[in-house]
Amino acid sequence: MNLADHAAESPALIVTDGGTVTYGELLERSRRVAALLHEAGLRRGDGVALVLPNRPEFFEVTWACQLSGLYYSAVNTHFTPDEVAYVVDDSDAKAVFIDASMVELGDRITAENGGVDVHLSVGGDLPGWRSYDDALAEAGAAPPVSDGSEMLYSSGTTGRPKAVRRPLPEDGQGSWAQKVLEYSLRERYGMTQASVYLSPAPLYHAAGVNYTMAVHRVGAASIIMRKFDAETVLRMIDEHRVTHAQFVPTMFVRLLKLPAAVRNRYDVSSLRCVIHAAAPCPVDVKYRMMQWFGPIIHEYYGGTEGFAGTTIGPEEWLAHPGSVGKPFSPVHVLDEDGAELPAGQAGELYFEGGPAFEYFKDPAKTASVANDRGWRSLGDMGYVGDDGYLYLTDRSTFTIVSGGVNIYPQEAENVLVMHPKLVDAAVFGVPNEEFGEEVKAVVQPADGVQPGPELEAELIDYCRARLATYKCPRTVDFDAELPRDPNGKLYKRRIRDRYWQDRPSRIL
Repeated sequence: MNLADHAAESPALIVTDGGTVTYGELLERSRRVAALLHEAGLRRGDGVALVLPNRPEFFEVTWACQLSGLYYSAVNTHFTPDEVAYVVDDSDAKAVFIDASMVELGDRITAENGGVDVHLSVGGDLPGWRSYDDALAEAGAAPPVSDGSEMLYSSGTTGRPKAVRRPLPEDGQGSWAQKVLEYSLRERYGMTQASVYLSPAPLYHAAGVNYTMAVHRVGAASIIMRKFDAETVLRMIDEHRVTHAQFVPTMFVRLLKLPAAVRNRYDVSSLRCVIHAAAPCPVDVKYRMMQWFGPIIHEYYGGTEGFAGTTIGPEEWLAHPGSVGKPFSPVHVLDEDGAELPAGQAGELYFEGGPAFEYFKDPAKTASVANDRGWRSLGDMGYVGDDGYLYLTDRSTFTIVSGGVNIYPQEAENVLVMHPKLVDAAVFGVPNEEFGEEVKAVVQPADGVQPGPELEAELIDYCRARLATYKCPRTVDFDAELPRDPNGKLYKRRIRDRYWQDRPSRIL
């Protein structure tokens, strides 16, 4: 289904700090954005980039792209200007929408991203950029409906992020991912047009944009939170009688840390289904959330690539605590030599089937996720029990999941090894009680360099000047020499294991 299939007066978006956007308003404004892009010369298969915080205009643009046969890339608003400029260039974006508060970023894009033809500032005026509201007021008729799709960036294990790109649909159903999620929302989670959905996640995340647009396909109302705040979440549930919500485990932790008097102030009995993903949830945290919200918490596991996936309901999870559910497609657990392991033994997880996709402009990376049998891997480690339930134990690629956000440590390592006072650097995740993991660096200083708090602060600042803060180490430890094999391969797992002693799983 699409926006035009729903009652025009029904609420599509509810904004926490005031205002409601109906389906009729969302459709009309999305058509205007589609017309604007068409008049500017964008055609099926062209790219659009959004650098927007959680605000209603985000979905006016994404739906416009979907109505226009365009690829849209939602860019992390915490990226540095250099990182944003890279994504805009790499995505071949011909149009960019940014928040009017991002003055430095606006200057950077107009100066360096020569392939951008359309520059639009949302929420106010920005020098060198056209006002979004003025442009919409002047837009003509919308072009014919044509299927577009998201093209979201999933950082690689080496260097820069890469976009996950699927062939544009031609069946009138729009995004493949949203179609799958719409089915799940209706059939597994019981969502109807009368439902109210709350997700505090940043909209640039795959779950933020794709789930909310899938909710729009169902015809339910979605609440937009500018940012996560634990008490505001409870107030929204109470005030709007929220039926469905999605969180990451860090949000559960913050909700549980609210004083009892605050938690008891709000009525959460309207909730029918709570979903969590992005990072495994500590068993104790999930038990406590079920005691509070009831046995209504569902979990899923997967990746932006779309070929791996599981779900597990509350009753299943209570019978199999710690599991992420039964895989949708056959899964194979392989050892380092590619041999298949029996039930109960941990190895790298490979999945059969799934949709066609590519890492945009990176055929080598696309090929790297598949083995010689055509099975594909996200790089996660785990095992399948005798009863068919999947358990995750580690990540072969050292991906860090902190507060539900994927962090790929190679980016920070690439920065740190260029610091003149270092010889070597290893970056990985270590346990953090609130976020699951946090970023840690262990470095080898150059000869004559004194390790200590001053160098630690210098290295952290050096990294933050070049990468988004969340990608950079929060703490730095020093080693006289980092372990490498004779060929130069870093034994990072040996270093990381020091910080994970006495823990049965390397995934929190």
